[in-house]
Amino acid sequence: MNIHPTAIVSPKAKLADSVSVGPFSVISDNIVIGADTKVGSHCVIEGNTTIGRGCEIFTGAVVGSRPQDLKFKGEKVFLEIGDNNIIREYCTLNPGTQDGGKTIVGNNNLLMAYSHIAHDCVVGNGCVLANNCTLAGHVTIEDKAVVGGIVAIHQFVRIGMLSIIGGCSKVVQDIPPFSTCDGHPARVYGLNLVGLRRNGISNDSIRKIDQAFKLFFNSGLSLKHALEKAEQELEKTKEISYLVNFAKNSERGMSRSAR
Repeated sequence: MNIHPTAIVSPKAKLADSVSVGPFSVISDNIVIGADTKVGSHCVIEGNTTIGRGCEIFTGAVVGSRPQDLKFKGEKVFLEIGDNNIIREYCTLNPGTQDGGKTIVGNNNLLMAYSHIAHDCVVGNGCVLANNCTLAGHVTIEDKAVVGGIVAIHQFVRIGMLSIIGGCSKVVQDIPPFSTCDGHPARVYGLNLVGLRRNGISNDSIRKIDQAFKLFFNSGLSLKHALEKAEQELEKTKEISYLVNFAKNSERGMSRSAR
């Protein structure tokens, strides 16, 4: 291990041999850090926190501090961070609340400076959270979603896979998968064509997703009636089935069309 002499690392923490820890960082008792992870200077890692392999944690990040939830009474709660995540300067990540509560961050995510992941959130794989992105409690970010800078996301909101949210948006309802959204509150402007193509979605599949979007967001139908028509008329491809199930299971309702 390469631990700077000014860093404070608890002897109870479990760090792989190839972990490095920068100047003035503090690592508490119940911490597990995987191989090749780099902790920068002035970082604080505490709580019951597990960090995977190959992560980079930059200056001033605070990882695993107690949740910002008035209901929290000191229960045993957890933060799990996967592999190959980049956590930039001054990000804050909180564990879950209530006994056994858990916040989960998957693999290969980029959390830009000052991003905040609150208690009981779930972030998938390959996501980008731009500078000052703020997640309230119980938010779910699905795989390969991109959240713009200074975006605030309401608690219990779900962000669908391969969606992109424009900077400074206010997100109070679920963001549909494959969509481009923006605004106050965030509304659907269309497909995330760049993201779909970059991730190998075929032109035929994109065309079918576009048909579904026209039905859900431009037909003037209520979500209930759009769902009924979708199940009757649309070909049940993998992407269409996923979109329909997402809409069916939306607890806060889906964001609607900007038009």
